[in-house]
Amino acid sequence: MASSLVRSTTVVSGMTFISRILGFGRDVVLAVMFGAGPAMDAFLVAFKIPNFLRRLFAEGAFAQSFVPVLSATRDQESGDEVKALVSVVAGTLGVILMALTVIGVIAAPLLIYLFAPGFAENAAQFDLAVDLLRLTFPYLFFISLTALAGGVLNTYGHFAVPAVTPVLLNICLIGAAALLSPYFAEPTIGLAIGVFLAGVAQLVFQVPFLIRLDRLPRPRWGWANEKVRRILKLMLPIMFGSSIAQIMLLLDTIVASFLASGSVSWLYYADRLMEFPLGVFSIAIATVILPSLSARHAAKSTEAFSATLDWALKVLMVLGLPAMVGLFILAGPLVITLFNYRSFTTHDVWMSQYALMAYSLGFMGFSIVKVLVTGFFSREDSRTPVKCGVISMLSAMAMNLIFVGLFIWQGWSAPHAGLALAGSLGAFVNAGLLYLYLRRSAAYAPGAGWVALYLRIVLGCVIMAVVLHFGAADATTWMGREAWIRAAWLALWIVAGMAIYFVTLAATGLRPHHLRMATTADETAQ
Repeated sequence: MASSLVRSTTVVSGMTFISRILGFGRDVVLAVMFGAGPAMDAFLVAFKIPNFLRRLFAEGAFAQSFVPVLSATRDQESGDEVKALVSVVAGTLGVILMALTVIGVIAAPLLIYLFAPGFAENAAQFDLAVDLLRLTFPYLFFISLTALAGGVLNTYGHFAVPAVTPVLLNICLIGAAALLSPYFAEPTIGLAIGVFLAGVAQLVFQVPFLIRLDRLPRPRWGWANEKVRRILKLMLPIMFGSSIAQIMLLLDTIVASFLASGSVSWLYYADRLMEFPLGVFSIAIATVILPSLSARHAAKSTEAFSATLDWALKVLMVLGLPAMVGLFILAGPLVITLFNYRSFTTHDVWMSQYALMAYSLGFMGFSIVKVLVTGFFSREDSRTPVKCGVISMLSAMAMNLIFVGLFIWQGWSAPHAGLALAGSLGAFVNAGLLYLYLRRSAAYAPGAGWVALYLRIVLGCVIMAVVLHFGAADATTWMGREAWIRAAWLALWIVAGMAIYFVTLAATGLRPHHLRMATTADETAQ
């Protein structure tokens, strides 16, 4: 089981890495062609709204409630029952999503006013955001059904296809920017069309793999179906919990829409850089362990359940802490190397750098939450994460207002960074509460070797940080370099930092067997 999880995590991480690299390419194109201004802010808000709802319905509530039920059906019932479940869920979800899409397109002005009320002060920007949203909102319908298909494939151990599917979004947006945008008086219209096409492409891409697996649904309405009701029952509290995070993001966007023009874009570019390692490491680990945790919970194997979660957290610490340190120290070089061309000005660089540094401080908080929530959802406990989420949301909202107000009062030029900092601290509040609840419920007990592992990781991070801080030049020097020199130096320092970190781990005695999953009594008996 442990070797299977390692292989699956490696596959998902690899596919996600490819997707994130193309995502960087996409963001470079957006930054170079459109910069950070009113039009780009309008597009990003129009793109965020269906993305928020996607996280709420697809990656959030639906995925976390559908996979455990599907896994149990696969293990306990016939293949026909599994196909029937997939079909009835696809039909029910599809009808609901279609209704939401129609409502979203009609109510686009209200949604823009809700998500970005500051745009109302600029009529042209507000109208543009409404037009863009009407093109991007149907993305919710297609990407949510794509999540359903991905959930089916993941349940059967096919992790690569769902992990690589987001590549199509990046390809479509790059293509739209290069091929469609020049034909519109307002180029961001081409980007919005690219979002719509990306939704269609991602859903169609997964269909052949469902056919090969003999799990292609024949959608039909099934609101009264017992398992659909069970999924819905699980979804409601998860939706509420997911909506907490979305409300937090909504508040960020609302506040940013009142700040200097470009604030939404600066936060976006910084968040994208932070999301890269988050997707490669944290989300990949969480995606892989969810079916395993669900199966071990169904088998009432408490020790194996805890061992799986412990393994995931150890791997996350080894990979995540150095990523957090690297993001903070190399924030300037990262932004400059990727975005500082043509429309993306020096001012945009500094503003995005401050936001990235603030986001990077919360990287481990975001990562731990991604992994720990699987420990609850796999046990069909969706209420506890909601409680934790409410507390973390309220604390982050309070910090939002405090930090932004304080930065403005102090006359600092980057009050938007206060939004990122509040979100980072809120993530740690959430992670801490989730950890405490798992311990109190006896679902998780840390295994042996944590203290030694943590000391090695911290030492490795400190040495790496010192070398990067004094080795990498200041941001002004990076700006004076040509693009290929920037890229070469950035790659050099990233590789050097990784090498120093892992050499330190090895020198202090860390070996691969320290990260193997502990064999439990239940597995020994088998």
